[in-house]
Amino acid sequence: MLVQAEAGGRTGLGWTYAPAAAAQVVDGLLADVVTGRDALAPESANDAMVRAVRNAGRPGLVAMAISAVDIALWDLAARLQDVPLHRLWGVDPDPVEVYGSGGFTTYDDDRLRTQVEGWCELGLRRVKIKIGESWGSRVDRDLERAALARKVAGDPRDDGADLFVDANGGYSAGEAIRVGRALEDLGVVWFEEPVTSDDLPGLARVRDGVTADVTAGEYGYDLTYFQRMAPSVDCLQVDVTRCGGYTEWRRIAAAAHAQHVPLSGHCAPYVSLPVAAASPGLRHLEWFHDHVRIEQRLFDGCPDPIDAHLTPSDAPGHGLTLKQPR
Repeated sequence: MLVQAEAGGRTGLGWTYAPAAAAQVVDGLLADVVTGRDALAPESANDAMVRAVRNAGRPGLVAMAISAVDIALWDLAARLQDVPLHRLWGVDPDPVEVYGSGGFTTYDDDRLRTQVEGWCELGLRRVKIKIGESWGSRVDRDLERAALARKVAGDPRDDGADLFVDANGGYSAGEAIRVGRALEDLGVVWFEEPVTSDDLPGLARVRDGVTADVTAGEYGYDLTYFQRMAPSVDCLQVDVTRCGGYTEWRRIAAAAHAQHVPLSGHCAPYVSLPVAAASPGLRHLEWFHDHVRIEQRLFDGCPDPIDAHLTPSDAPGHGLTLKQPR
């Protein structure tokens, strides 16, 4: 769902990965709130949008719509000043490490092998696959797929890639601990959403029971969500297309830094890159297979990573433009 914001002969671009109904939220609840406001004050516009959706409910679809508008407004503000976003935020950014992400449970072994090989050939040093397909006997398949990914990725001690897994909340806490301990033999260092993100005590229990870093946060729609979650995980995952856009991401990053909890960017790698590069305590950014494919197809300014890193553009705004039909 795309948003374009215009002022002073410039256009800012934002988007989110949401159902088409998010466009109705923009048109019906948000457009009139931001139209006519100071184009150089995106944070004030964000606060106004949040006030406007109080009765509609902020989490979920509404937060995704706010995120897309907020990203477009920040992009516009930077383009009006002819500076990249990181300069607007007063940051001299370093390249941001990305990790390969996909490995869906629907993949057969050949497809999983091909994808992991592709990430390694691209020079990525960390790769992530999905597990947590279901409870009981299917756990064996989770472990077998993780073992295959480890074999393809190689041993990190011999210049192989670190292995991450994402259960998408598929286990109970007890089962996640048992699986996590079995994954230790494969050198898994990242255990994402071992239980549902709504179960903060469960996340903390798994974190205390395994050696891998336990992470969550992709379904966070505001700062308060992340403040509540921070004590229960080793790393917070923030999705700029869900959390409230660049404005709320920056607030989340500051709060997490104050609590000494690192961040990782969830999905949407290219639109996340400017704010990720400007965030203290950032570990890396998810180079998610589906979103990479979509963003490289639809937008100019989406290069492949070099030496496992993406570098923020020096072009105005976030540096991304919608490709025009030829």
